[in-house]
Amino acid sequence: MRIDIITVEPDLLQSPFNHSMMKRAIEKELAEVHFHNLREYGFGNYRQIDDYQFGGGAGMVLMIAPIAKCIEKLQSERTYDEIIYMTPDAPTLNQATANQLSLKENIIILTGHYKGVDQRVRDKFITKEISIGDYVLTGGELAAAVLCDAVIRLIPGVLGDETSALTDSFQDNLLSPPVYTRPSEYEGMKVPDVLLSGNFPKIEEWRNEQAYKRTQEIRPDLLED
Repeated sequence: MRIDIITVEPDLLQSPFNHSMMKRAIEKELAEVHFHNLREYGFGNYRQIDDYQFGGGAGMVLMIAPIAKCIEKLQSERTYDEIIYMTPDAPTLNQATANQLSLKENIIILTGHYKGVDQRVRDKFITKEISIGDYVLTGGELAAAVLCDAVIRLIPGVLGDETSALTDSFQDNLLSPPVYTRPSEYEGMKVPDVLLSGNFPKIEEWRNEQAYKRTQEIRPDLLED
């Protein structure tokens, strides 16, 4: 998988990709991630990429021309399955979306900034819009990193145990059940006996019951879905 991220602040994205699973995926050549500084496509000596809103109002808007030049250059080099815009006014990222995107080959992610991008960018280029929650960040860089982490970890070979992702929260619209490790008793708090029994059908039944119970208590909306 190749991911190209168009950003105003490429330095913000360095750290997440230099550690943990995303670093492993890149080193194993299971994923490529490339950052493209939008200012390199800006106008004039100051590499202008934003301007005032038509009609007035607070906040600057990213212009269409620099974004178009960057996207069109990338498209001239390869075919992209999705061009994604990270924006709070979009459907919220969920596990089903991450699963779907993990099967793609080439993706562009455009990160918003300031008051957002000229609507014509969204109309002309964007194939999918994603939010990571009902709140506003300074820019879309951290949201792009969240999306990449959620997607890249699903690529076969990235996780040490490939079955691990199949038991994550939300894979079956349920939260994960409680998990325990050694010691089996700590300050009077004991691990449930069933987990120590070695009876794997019973253990699986207990985990399913606990997952349903936790979902019902914490996220009942998932059961409605």
